[in-house]
Amino acid sequence: MPTELDLLQGTLDVLVLRALSWRSMHGYAIARFIHQGSDGAFTILDGALYTSLHRMEEQAWVASEWGISDKGKRAKFYRLTPVGKRALRAETASWQQYVRAVTGVLGAVPAAT
Repeated sequence: MPTELDLLQGTLDVLVLRALSWRSMHGYAIARFIHQGSDGAFTILDGALYTSLHRMEEQAWVASEWGISDKGKRAKFYRLTPVGKRALRAETASWQQYVRAVTGVLGAVPAAT
């Protein structure tokens, strides 16, 4: 059974960018993608998600437009921009480097003194 984890500072943006790399999505679909993709470990709160989306809109990483959800309701859909695609590549490379570094430390054995 998965355990919920707290997101590290700066993690949400790269997860949202990854979700949007597949297709345009509204906020609920983005949160669901992240929740399912993390095997239930991450539950994204609306306030954090929309703060992230608005910040990324200001940086031109995402653009938005109003549309109709699959449930027939009006919703704001977000899509990745070309600038956002470059940001996703850079953020992904940074996170992969971070993961390798943490994994290295977790597997490290102290040197003999």
